[in-house]
Amino acid sequence: MSTRTAVVTGASSGIGAATARHLAAAGYRVLLTARRADRIEALAAELTGAGHDAVAHALDVTDRAAVDAFAAAAGASVEVLVNNAGGALGSETVATADPADWRTMYEVNVLGTLNMTQALLPALTESGDGTVVVLSSTAGLATYEGGGGYVAAKHGAHVIAETLRLELCGAPVRVIEVAPGMVRTDEFAVTRFRGDEEKAAAVYAGVAEPLTADDVAETIAWAVSRPSHVNIDLLVVRPRAQASNYKVHREV
Repeated sequence: MSTRTAVVTGASSGIGAATARHLAAAGYRVLLTARRADRIEALAAELTGAGHDAVAHALDVTDRAAVDAFAAAAGASVEVLVNNAGGALGSETVATADPADWRTMYEVNVLGTLNMTQALLPALTESGDGTVVVLSSTAGLATYEGGGGYVAAKHGAHVIAETLRLELCGAPVRVIEVAPGMVRTDEFAVTRFRGDEEKAAAVYAGVAEPLTADDVAETIAWAVSRPSHVNIDLLVVRPRAQASNYKVHREV
């Protein structure tokens, strides 16, 4: 088949970087976006060195003007958009949380997804076989204490996917939502706890095998590679040790 192009946001680390590697290995031309230019440039060099087609574009998904400029530069040939950019800040209660943290999470997880989807939807539709992936979270499906801001943001991402699927019914664009549970990456929990590595490690304490970024990326690549008429509406993926957001088996 002719080369297809996939845009991956938040590709500088974790699930985004792993997804870019999987899609590149599957034959996609991958456009890597993230704020940290050095990270995505290194990843692009790694992928091209392995014989794949990858290009890095420094981009903040919350900057609408920059997103529109990126979409214009990408042109009409985009078949897949993976909305991966996101993240969590803090574990304070609703009563004590900093509204600035909530605003940051909302802008990245929700408005960032909206910006990228709106900007690239014309190209995805014009391709005749487009796919939008929204990487949400099990936090977008069930609440838990200390997660109010992140839960609210991921509920927003979940609703974008659900609503967009209804609105695009009949158009040649699939909307896939992948909702991971406990995933251990180098940065997610450390960022959430503002660099406190001890608190970050405690999240995974006693859990023999949390999911890895590669586990989730493989799931995304599988969903994207289904035949065009097959849509994976919502795929929840958790480690075996996690029965829900608040029930986790820990070995002591």
